[in-house]
Amino acid sequence: MDRRRFLGLAAFTGGALGTMQARSLLNTFSDGAASPRMPALFIGHGNPMNAIQDNPFTRHLRQLGQRLERPKAVLVVSAHWLTRGGSFVSVNPKPATIHDFGGFPEELHRVQYPAPGAPEQARETVANVRSIQVHEDHEMGLDHGAWSVLRHIFPDADVPVFQLSIDWDLTPAEHYALAQELRSLRDKGILLLGSGNVVHNLGRVNWSAPEAPAYDWAVEFDRFVAEHVASGDHQALVDYQRLGAVARLAHPSNDHYLPLLYTLGVRQPGEAAQDIHTGLDMGSISMRSFLLG
Repeated sequence: MDRRRFLGLAAFTGGALGTMQARSLLNTFSDGAASPRMPALFIGHGNPMNAIQDNPFTRHLRQLGQRLERPKAVLVVSAHWLTRGGSFVSVNPKPATIHDFGGFPEELHRVQYPAPGAPEQARETVANVRSIQVHEDHEMGLDHGAWSVLRHIFPDADVPVFQLSIDWDLTPAEHYALAQELRSLRDKGILLLGSGNVVHNLGRVNWSAPEAPAYDWAVEFDRFVAEHVASGDHQALVDYQRLGAVARLAHPSNDHYLPLLYTLGVRQPGEAAQDIHTGLDMGSISMRSFLLG
């Protein structure tokens, strides 16, 4: 497997949505056509089985899809497309559904999400980033961080989707800065979706009692993120490792945290965060999901 495609670490990893604020502010394209600014989402995708389950989390995603305006394309930054030595964007016009996990029922492996790619918007993303070189990838499909969420939000798979990889050689601050260069894409009909988890520690998952209370450190870190998202203090979230042991327990590796910084990086000044879903599963997985815009 080459540097373009080291897909997520082991791929286990699964508040109601309030009334959506009307997104009535119109922004102008270079050709003069008006289009609404698309929101930005962070979804705690959790267990891959959420892709085929009917539960409060997936119902909230379906409700979200019914309220969203249809985007021209969705740009996904997923915890499960990690690269080294560079960031890549998929220009594949027909991305395959990637089943990047093991040990799950055959029913889950049969799921297909045949959304088209978005080569034009992908290349526009490349052009937007000036701080580093973003490379084109012609083979990447949709990993489960993308399709397991989108099949509930856009079940007809008729909205074009493309992905941007997470370069694991960058610092959290560099990821956040890169994301800020993508902010204008929202004014061009592109919805940005960060797909990870606010707390993600598979080593501490409570398999024997999934409904057991969450660990104190998981609750503390989940609250830390919620409070700073609400206040708009992004620097504290970029510097999350200053929490020390609590941060290390919440994220033994930061693959599921970094997508959060991409959602925050495209936030417009003054935009409020609206909860889509909250809660902690199996003691150590936060399902916190929210919308900006």
